Amino acid sequence: MNAFSNIQTAAPTEDVTADKRPTAIVIGTGFGGLAAAVRLSCKGYRVQVLEKQDQPGGRAAVWRRDGFTFDAGPTIVTAPYMLEELWEMCGRRFADDVTLVPVAPFYRIRYDDGSHFDYGKDQQANREQVKKISPSDLAGYEAFIKEAERCYQLGFLELGSIVYDSPSDLIRAIPNMLRLRGWRSIYAMVSSYMKHPKLRAAFTLQSLLIGGNPLSVTGIYALINALERRFGAHWAMGGTGSLVQGLVGLLDQRQVPIRYKAEVRRILVDQGRATGVELANGEHISSDIVVSNGDTAWTYRYLVDAKDRPHWTDSRIEDKKYSMGLFVWYFGTNKKYNDVPHHTMVLGPRYQELLNDIFKRKHLAEDFSLYLHRPTATDPGMAPDGCDTFYALSPVPHLDSGTDWKVEGEIYRQKIEKRLSETILPNLGSHIVTSQFTTPQDFHDRLLSYKGAGFGMEPLLLQSAYFRPHNRSEDVKGLFMVGAGTHPGAGVPGVLMSAKALEQVVPHVNSFS
Repeated sequence: MNAFSNIQTAAPTEDVTADKRPTAIVIGTGFGGLAAAVRLSCKGYRVQVLEKQDQPGGRAAVWRRDGFTFDAGPTIVTAPYMLEELWEMCGRRFADDVTLVPVAPFYRIRYDDGSHFDYGKDQQANREQVKKISPSDLAGYEAFIKEAERCYQLGFLELGSIVYDSPSDLIRAIPNMLRLRGWRSIYAMVSSYMKHPKLRAAFTLQSLLIGGNPLSVTGIYALINALERRFGAHWAMGGTGSLVQGLVGLLDQRQVPIRYKAEVRRILVDQGRATGVELANGEHISSDIVVSNGDTAWTYRYLVDAKDRPHWTDSRIEDKKYSMGLFVWYFGTNKKYNDVPHHTMVLGPRYQELLNDIFKRKHLAEDFSLYLHRPTATDPGMAPDGCDTFYALSPVPHLDSGTDWKVEGEIYRQKIEKRLSETILPNLGSHIVTSQFTTPQDFHDRLLSYKGAGFGMEPLLLQSAYFRPHNRSEDVKGLFMVGAGTHPGAGVPGVLMSAKALEQVVPHVNSFS
């Protein structure tokens, strides 16, 4: 039984045949799709949402097992105002439906030698820890903080709000990209300020949270650091699923139906314009516009006929560079590990070399680094009394590695268990009472993610902004994109911004009359 098995979205009570509003189909119920459905409904569209799975959430789905609640995907809320805005549009208060609590520290970075860095909102505590690791890097850390703030101002607030619908939009963005020296990788940028390898790792690993190799992605993504410091890191009580439930509730209020187990097999195109969708069961549903919250590369490659996409050809899609895959092990223990914080980055013996194995060589290495999520540190209700809920996420190569995950999955899980037992979860094996894992193959087969990549196209400079798949399709009129695979990119703030971008590019409802 999953966490959403009792959710039913009410069908419209009005006479649909008499409703003359233009229609919109939203494919997928990830954060981007749900936010897009809310915004389109408020804009005046009659919206229908289609979901392949039997519950909402997409990569942010939830499942329950043996009394434990597991969030499948995102676990950190860094820009609450973007969610609050959706509630305000519907005349409601976000806080009435969802309880957010700050997490302190934001995360612990646990190094291979057993030392750690607790990074959080207390800037003096951060300075003291930097000084303890490398006194000579303290001034560089201060300079980096200022640079990250510039990246936030110019990169997030200004560049992030541009829809990049035409070459003129790119021209508008170029001055800021030059000011930020966007051609530098985040690793090169941080390295120009701090020399100690522990600090370089601590302030570059954040790009992995949006699918980017710190050695390759643009340094503009230092904005994540500023975003965290400005707004903090928050947890939604009850899990990320409570955010999904809240958004579903907004749609229910607005009489926007969600159809589950409704997989879209094809986007229907007539004379270059999207006219609706065909479901896997053969049913055709007509609409004035179509919005895909599915993986963008998958949407173009498998849902739009090749003859209808002269820009996003098969070869162009294949030639792009994609984010890493994700191996995620979900497990519950019959004891509590009270000294483990909510978020821990458990780094292995290698950093740059491991990143090259994952992103460049596409090689499943023997060693790994982990993001360990322990929500019960903040929210004990995520597990039975006296127990802990965890997931351990390991960045791995996407499916171009050729890894047979049916063979390697359990072997890899056992390696992670051994590593955690030897480090921060002593005697882990004897305390596990429930266990399940997911692999890049699952991302491909179940979530329809191209190459099994966890975050779509990698956010390289020439795969960001104007060079990322546009929110308004370059190929098909009336087709729009939201989610991690389009502008501005992955992460909860990014996909929510992609939904907001629709307001600048979808036709005004009066244009259909």
